[in-house]
Amino acid sequence: MFKEIKNKYLRYFTIVLFFIIIFFSALQLNFLWLFGYSPSYRDIQTPTLRVGSELYTSDGKLIGRYFKENRTPVSFNEIAPGVINALVATEDVRFYKHWGIDVQAVGRAVIGLGKDGGASTITQQLAKNLYRTRYNKSQGLLVKIPLVRTLIVKLKEWLTAVKLESNYSKNDIITMYLNTVSFGNNTYGIKTASRIYFDKETKDLETADAAMLVGMLKGTTLYNPTKNPEKALERRNVVLSQMNKYKYLSKDSLTILSKEPIKLKEGKMEDGSDGDSYLRAAVAKYLEKWCTDNGYDLYEDGLKIYTTIDSKLQKYAEEAVADQMKTLQRRFYSVWGNEDPWYDSEKKKVNYPDRAMKNLPIYGLLQKKFPNNPDSITAYFNKKKRMQIFTYKGDRDTLFSTLDSIRYYGKILNTGMMTMEPASGKIKVWVGGIDHKFFKYDHVNQAKRQAGSTFKPFAYLTALEQGMSPCDKFIDKPVKIEYQNKGETKYWEPKNADYSVSYREMSLRWAMAKSVNTITAQLTEKVGWDNVVKYAHECGIDSHLESVPSVSLGSNDVTVYEMVKAYSTFMNKGIKTDPILVEKITDQDNNIIDEFKPKTKRVLSEEIAWLMTYMFRGGMEEPGGTSQALWEWPNLFKKNNQIGGKTGTSSDYVDAWYMGLTKDLVTGVWVGCDERTAHFKNGEQGEGSRTALPIFAKFMEKIYLDPSSGYTYGPFPKATVNIDRPYNCPSPQIIRDTTSTDSVIVDSMDFEIPEIPEIAQPVTPTEQEVKKEEKKPEPIQNQQTPTVPLTKKEERELRRKQRQEERERKKNENNGN
Repeated sequence: MFKEIKNKYLRYFTIVLFFIIIFFSALQLNFLWLFGYSPSYRDIQTPTLRVGSELYTSDGKLIGRYFKENRTPVSFNEIAPGVINALVATEDVRFYKHWGIDVQAVGRAVIGLGKDGGASTITQQLAKNLYRTRYNKSQGLLVKIPLVRTLIVKLKEWLTAVKLESNYSKNDIITMYLNTVSFGNNTYGIKTASRIYFDKETKDLETADAAMLVGMLKGTTLYNPTKNPEKALERRNVVLSQMNKYKYLSKDSLTILSKEPIKLKEGKMEDGSDGDSYLRAAVAKYLEKWCTDNGYDLYEDGLKIYTTIDSKLQKYAEEAVADQMKTLQRRFYSVWGNEDPWYDSEKKKVNYPDRAMKNLPIYGLLQKKFPNNPDSITAYFNKKKRMQIFTYKGDRDTLFSTLDSIRYYGKILNTGMMTMEPASGKIKVWVGGIDHKFFKYDHVNQAKRQAGSTFKPFAYLTALEQGMSPCDKFIDKPVKIEYQNKGETKYWEPKNADYSVSYREMSLRWAMAKSVNTITAQLTEKVGWDNVVKYAHECGIDSHLESVPSVSLGSNDVTVYEMVKAYSTFMNKGIKTDPILVEKITDQDNNIIDEFKPKTKRVLSEEIAWLMTYMFRGGMEEPGGTSQALWEWPNLFKKNNQIGGKTGTSSDYVDAWYMGLTKDLVTGVWVGCDERTAHFKNGEQGEGSRTALPIFAKFMEKIYLDPSSGYTYGPFPKATVNIDRPYNCPSPQIIRDTTSTDSVIVDSMDFEIPEIPEIAQPVTPTEQEVKKEEKKPEPIQNQQTPTVPLTKKEERELRRKQRQEERERKKNENNGN
């Protein structure tokens, strides 16, 4: 083919040109995987900046970011001219004259063997940053040949630079470069750097600021102003000199600016964008499957994620939690003093620190290292070291050992809180704990705890489903329930919270409002505990539930998330709505990628659902209702406002709950220690109405006192269907002794951390924890028997109590006259 060219010089030139074309074609196509990846024209036309995704509230507040490289893009007209001038003067003075490859600089570098500086243009550096041409994944089989590897990498960058120049303007190229380049400290892009180092917008950067940032590009560690301020100052002045040399800066300005110190001002992108949070982690988990199914990377694809969270409600919830948890922690320390709070359900002391220590991975390693020397292991865990710990007065540096840390965090109370709109399924509040920095465990959807009496409504729901009404009556009396466990007959005898019975006849509404264990147990026996489990699952409880006689008293572990979902079914006219945490996702240009709608399913009739909401109102309206502590916040009850709810306290006051319902919102609150053997001593200190309920009350009060919150006072919705069952059955008022004083209502405001030292990160709860709960029998067969009639002794006791109440009533009437 080449022999036809008679002129040998032309023939040799053609042959060389032919092989150059073949070589670059092979380079571009990665022939036989020899050369590695080279960006195609499609890649050039749709560059990926590996931009982190942003997390917003429903009202547009940025509350978090997901990134591998902390970057937020900026457009050319948002960049201060000083940044462009400093970059060109320092990195590529002929940037606006070449076509991606600076031939003059290449020649100088070849002749001087690199001693006179490199020849990489800004466009070539962009090719390297944008397409990772020097990463291992971009290299082919020839990577093992040192000189060939270097040549191929350089040629690929040249080829890519030419493609970039043919597709983009100079301004586009310099903008993309400034958006991709690293400024150290996990800071990528000029916008992020200007905010992190100077707390300024990019367009507001002064010449000296711009020179410092551009100077860092030569070595982000060596010229980092926070780590090496002297080197950074020296490098900044070199950049200023370059700007003067190439007429971007006058001699007088150079003299003045060179004498100025570096003026750093630490900043962050926006509130909440610089750290982790319970909500950020929850959304990442929520979107995990969506990202996989739709081919998106949460950390690199620059998504804008709009959650259902209301920023005002979230703020009010966090304030209510912080205020109440401080009070509860003071109370907890006051109750126990110097005594350890770790006891099992049989009142036996538990050596929690020792158990937690042995559960740590390091303990097993130390056992192998010191098999016959337990003192060395003990010495390791008792060795003091400087660390930062959580306190309600702010993070504190201290000297703690690992055992000190375990003891300290084993006494810290925590909480989980979630609020949801039952009709829309939108989660408006998510508080996973008291401080995500120290307590990573999310107490909304990760922690499962005994529900206590908040589980009782499912027994009453089952009764309604079987044809009963809120006015059906049971007697508060001793109960002994027979059941089968592995073929063996056993008996369960539940007690009321005060270990007494009144022998009083009560309607179902009154019994649920007062949270009477004996009546709930009788009801569960009558309707069948298997059915209670069934309807709990129907309403939204996803956790496994043991079908045992005590199921209605909350012996199973559930999450706050599940309980809010299930209670929302009652307020949503019997339609179960799966909560949603994300409303929509857009790209960087606000084009909608996806929108999220909740899954719904009717599981209860409207009549049953309305009757249940009426039952929940009993907590405030029935004599002795457990929600009546809410009256301490009179702002909650203006304009005929109605609130329903249910308190819950597990065995030995380990877990405290409150489920609060209004016409618009359902809120669940759990309070307790992560270590289940830690607990309050009695109900006056640790029951749900004194621990979890005040968080709900303080939260709702803040909402109602803010007219801009969007949530108003008002009664529960009226029934939209005919209610055929009787429900209006007023309960008799009980005369109670009001002269006694509850000493734990007022907590000391002077709170000091106990003298016993305590440490950095708490031990994460595990399945191996000792659970503080009642022993849960596991019957094989559910026995359904009629209500046990009163014995003669019980009848005499009931008549005696009735006569005593009648005498007290007449006495009060006479005193009134």
